[in-house]
Amino acid sequence: MTRPLADLDLFGGDNEASQAAPGPPHEVGPLAARMRPRTLSDFRGQEHLLGEGKAIRAMLDAGEPGSMIFWGPPGSGKTTLARLVAGETDTTFVAFSAVTEGIARVREIIGEADQRLRATGRRTILFCDEIHRFNKAQQDAFLPHVERGTVILIGATTENPSFEVVRPLLSRAPVYVLNALTPADLRAILEDALADAERGLGGEGLSVDDEALDFVSVASDGDARRALGVLEAAARLVGAGGRIGADEAKEALQHRFATYDKGGEEHYNVISALHKSVRGSDPDAALYWLARMIDGGEDPLYIVRRLVRMASEDIGLADPDALRVALAARDAFHFLGAPEGELAIAEAVLYLATAPKSNRTYEAWGAAMAKAKETPGAPVPLHIRNAPTDLMKGLGYGAGYRYDPHEADGIADQEYLPEALKGTVFYQPGPYGREKRIAERMEWWAARRRGMPDEPGGTASRPDGA
Repeated sequence: MTRPLADLDLFGGDNEASQAAPGPPHEVGPLAARMRPRTLSDFRGQEHLLGEGKAIRAMLDAGEPGSMIFWGPPGSGKTTLARLVAGETDTTFVAFSAVTEGIARVREIIGEADQRLRATGRRTILFCDEIHRFNKAQQDAFLPHVERGTVILIGATTENPSFEVVRPLLSRAPVYVLNALTPADLRAILEDALADAERGLGGEGLSVDDEALDFVSVASDGDARRALGVLEAAARLVGAGGRIGADEAKEALQHRFATYDKGGEEHYNVISALHKSVRGSDPDAALYWLARMIDGGEDPLYIVRRLVRMASEDIGLADPDALRVALAARDAFHFLGAPEGELAIAEAVLYLATAPKSNRTYEAWGAAMAKAKETPGAPVPLHIRNAPTDLMKGLGYGAGYRYDPHEADGIADQEYLPEALKGTVFYQPGPYGREKRIAERMEWWAARRRGMPDEPGGTASRPDGA
């Protein structure tokens, strides 16, 4: 049987007080709290989980809730959805936060849940907000009670569960990803608040321009709590019966914070986007992701270190200047600091994004390292060994070595790899940028080693730099 959330006591059974008519809006908490959906039909967004035949909808239709982890950004509905699961399945809902409460409270809740189950057969949903704040030992404490069915655990986290939640718990509680709400979702939530006279702003006689609603829906970056907070602030700004236009909405927003976490998943997502944009030769996208990182407070020198990596991994010898430009950006930032030095980093990003690309250095180094691990004892050929003593010379060290600068065309026909690796090729220049000339030069050298004579005209036929 489905019950409205207003009828659910957060820490036990029915809450009769919650059914009383609410007072004026300013007396019953922030607009975001007042407008929290009471039934599933009020919930906006997350159709991929709640649409007909989707995972959580099917679970609710069957009336058999299971343990799960909700992973999503702030304001996407994690707590509300957990409460709705309890309301839709007639299950006691008990919530606590890993930030403010500890494992002792968990034991207390589990004890109460066990007594409730034995006495009434009623199951308990234990909602753990910010479950990633618990360490691994604390998370392990949930396992036996989840397995026995004493509690149904619903954890909520803004961090990637792959890194923050212990594997045994993940195997018992599948992860459901809640997406940031779309501007259309947020617009609907704002319109709900403006129409609701009991819990929202419907009784205040406000008029709101479409432009203002569109601005708040986009500027809230998928966060329903932020969107409702901005709307409430704008309503206070204009007063009862007032008109909220785009200017009032912008004034209420004040500052739009970057959605970026220097130590969390978004850090890795955005640096990955920057790297792949450079690799894909898209200077506009690369510059945008750089700006997102700088605006989010990322350490500029971390970004420069990644640019140095990109110069070697994705550009290599197609344009050796890329590495020099990346290192110059580091020096310029050290010299100028922020914000002036950020321009040098932007210049380096644009240079790398527009440079010819080649990963042949990266591939050659990986192949050489793999072969070195396979043949750690392969002896250095005698003719290229160092021979600083008479004993070593007597053993044949350095014997037969040919000094390339004294050879015709500066190329000696001799082997430099161990005998077991003779003829192995690690580096194959690509067809772009300077590597095209490098390929021509290497082919010319290979021909000289094979004893092929130069064409008439001698050195004139040599590739550039050979």
